[in-house]
Amino acid sequence: MLIIIGFLVVIASVVGGYLGAHGKLAVLWQPYEVVIIGGAALGAFLVGTPMKVVKDTLKATLGVFKGPQYKRQDYLDVLSLIYELLNKARREGFMALEDHVERPAESPIFANYPKVQADHHLVDFITDCLRLMIGSNIEPHELEPLLELELDKHHAEALAPSQVLTKVADGLPGFGIVAAVLGIVVTMGSIGGDIVEVGGHVAAALVGTFLGILLGYGFVGPLAAALEARADQDSRVFEAVKTALLACLRGYNPKIALEFARKTLPTEVRPAFADFEQHLKTVK
Repeated sequence: MLIIIGFLVVIASVVGGYLGAHGKLAVLWQPYEVVIIGGAALGAFLVGTPMKVVKDTLKATLGVFKGPQYKRQDYLDVLSLIYELLNKARREGFMALEDHVERPAESPIFANYPKVQADHHLVDFITDCLRLMIGSNIEPHELEPLLELELDKHHAEALAPSQVLTKVADGLPGFGIVAAVLGIVVTMGSIGGDIVEVGGHVAAALVGTFLGILLGYGFVGPLAAALEARADQDSRVFEAVKTALLACLRGYNPKIALEFARKTLPTEVRPAFADFEQHLKTVK
């Protein structure tokens, strides 16, 4: 919602200021300038972007308007899931988690948290970590760099859409200049004719520069920044899971391990200590 409000503020400020200076709105309607700028930007985007990133960018752009993937209750569910798994491992041994790790879609523990279960990236991360803890005598200092490597890879993939949109935003003013230059070419070809027609061509050329700059700095650039912020927010849950599992591997009991994880969460989604403690009493 905040993104839509921001875009509306940009439009209202630019158009309102223009109209306040007695500008004519119809002059800004230059569809061929839009075709040149938008088409060139889209083509450059497709040339320089792998197909997977193209699809991820479309998905992320639609998703950013919905807000962060994980809300406060979702973080609580993730922590509760990890607590259930670690508590079962503490009581029955890590081998008791083998069926849950190998078949999370059929696990009654994962089934208690359907949104978490539906996020295959997060489920894969959790089960891969637990698989290492079950099937080997790996030490915390050996597991930590492996988890960091996995998180870096996941974060890099999540940031790819924002990075390619940033490049598009950087290129839009240049494409605006291309449209303006082509408009001047048209203008030069009409010199000697009706002065009103010549003036219209000059105005159209200037609108090309205006649109390129406005789209780059007023829309695509901020959208890329929003995608980057969304990727950073969505990565926090992976950091919390990593912290809890490493704390468990270092010998802390599940409640203390989850307290380590709780501390990694941003304040706006972090459950209060007393509330979290009370919630864990309801978890098996």
